[in-house]
Formats: sequence, C-alpha cells, structure tokens
Amino acid sequence: MLNTLKQVLAVSGVSGNEHNIAKTIEEMVGPYVSTIKTDALGNLIAIKEGKAGGKRVMLAAHMDQIGFVVTDINDKGFLYVTNVGGFAPEAFLGKVVTFTDGLQGVVSSKAPSRGPADGKITMEDVYIDIGTSTRAESEAKVKLGDTACVAHQLVVNGTRVSAPTMDDRAACAVLIEVLKAAAKPNKTIVAVFTSQEEVGIRGAAVSAFAEQPDEGIAVDVTLAGDTPDAKPRMAVSLGKGPAIKIMDRASISTPYLRDALIKICEDGGMAYQREVLPFGGTDAGAIQRSRAGIPAVTISIPCRYVHSPVETVDLADLDDCVKLILGYVNQ
Repeated sequence: MLNTLKQVLAVSGVSGNEHNIAKTIEEMVGPYVSTIKTDALGNLIAIKEGKAGGKRVMLAAHMDQIGFVVTDINDKGFLYVTNVGGFAPEAFLGKVVTFTDGLQGVVSSKAPSRGPADGKITMEDVYIDIGTSTRAESEAKVKLGDTACVAHQLVVNGTRVSAPTMDDRAACAVLIEVLKAAAKPNKTIVAVFTSQEEVGIRGAAVSAFAEQPDEGIAVDVTLAGDTPDAKPRMAVSLGKGPAIKIMDRASISTPYLRDALIKICEDGGMAYQREVLPFGGTDAGAIQRSRAGIPAVTISIPCRYVHSPVETVDLADLDDCVKLILGYVNQ
C-alpha cells in the first residue's frame, strides 16, 4: 500500500488538469482490468468484469486536488491567484508551489503586515513569487489560467503518512489495490478515478450517467476528530478502521448499502466507524442523483488536517478499506 500511495501522491493534478495523474494511474491499473478509457471530462474509467448476471458497481475516487489559478500579473512580476476548490488561504502561506510544467514559486500575502485588523486573509491578499522582477519576465513563464499546487512532500511516521495530496489520492491508492487483488469478482467493478470533484463533484456526475452502474460506492477522506483543535467534533479517528458514512450535505447513504458494509465488517471482525459529516460531500452525491437515481454510499478514510499541506492518514485504515470493498464486490 505504501508504495502505491507514494506513486499517486507524487503527481500533480489540480481540478480540470488531471491528465498527468490519470496517465500514472492508467499505467498502474492497465494490466489488471479488461477495459480502460478516458471520457470527455477527463475521468479515467477502468472496468473489471464480474460474473454474468452480477451487479455493476461503480467505485469512485477523485484524482483532482485543490490548488491555485493565476488571475493576473502585476508590473513587478508577482502572480495574483484565486483558489481552485475550497481551502483556508493562511494554511498555504510560505509554501512552495509547483506549476504543471514544473515551474516553482512561493506563496505569500500582504495581510500579515498590511492586511485587515483582525489578521484574517482572503485570496485577494495572496500572491505567488516566481523570482521575477517584471511582468514581461513572468509572462514568459506563466499564463493567466495556469494552475499550481503545493509542492510534493512526504512524511512517514510508522503507519502514519502525511502529504499535500492525500485528498483523494489515498482513495485512488485503495482502488488501485482493489483492482489488483480482485481476481474474479462476483460483481463487475467500474472503477472511476474522477475529475473535478473539488469544484462540484462534476466528473462523477457524467461518468455515473454514462456507465449506468447498479450501485455506487464513493471512497474519499473525511475529517478526523482526534486532534486537540478538532472542529467540529467528529467521532472519527485515525487507525480505527474505515468510516461508513451515514450522511453529509450532498447525500444520505442508501440504507441497504450502508448496512451491507457494516455487516461485512462485523461478520469479519473488522474495525469500522460510523460517520455523520455536517457539511461537504463526496462523489456519492452525484452518483445518487444520476439518471433515475442510483443507490450509493461513501466509505471514508479518516484524515487529519484535510485541505492543508500535511493531510495525514493511517495505512491500516487504507488496508481495511481494500478488504471491505473486496468483501462487497465478491459477495
């Protein structure tokens, strides 16, 4: 799992620019599936056929990540940016960012010295410094609309792993391991590594419509509530197993699917957690509302510091997610 995770964490893919990570995942799963393709929105769809007459289950994990997009360049060469996806700007001050072509810069803000009296900053205060002195120098390297993400870094402390792109590459790693391990599943697996989740679960909407699954399971990270500053209070912790979502703002998990996953865990003596998220959503929300409605549920990976440069998961939880999904597709 750690080796797979390292591979998918190292590749950038801000929402709408997932082509590099899609290529990496395609190379990783190609030998293990019967069909692999990319649709018009950039979703990577990998299909492993199950037994005749078995259900067709869509497994969704989004490839895209939050980041910055260039909106303007000033006369001294500094890049003004706005956010792609939702995050607190202050979490990224002082960080190195990487553009799609490999160019790097640093994130700063005028707010600490000249910002609002309350010290809070907005994206209007943020800029990226790429080491140039004039607009012309910057324009030779960057164009309006170019995207950047926090530069890759990886910290491994025992079973705990931290990186900027854990949301949702941790789930991508889970799906890759499922495809590798599911030799002859009873259900057909439609593994969709979705695009543009961070900007409105867009990729899952079109792929669920096109692939017509009987059921959908989204795999995504969720907030861990086991840190001293955790807000809101979440009854989810690292290392205590996958969290089976009851509901969030985008979906209420289909009861029979939720209960089926819980039963697999309880019958197999696997650790699991129940999750209620008072905001946010996953690809399950788009799957559930596709066509005339598709039963859907989310399996969540507990994650500390979501939408920050140090998103942290426990490898044991990822391994248990693989076992849980295999238990379902082999029923």
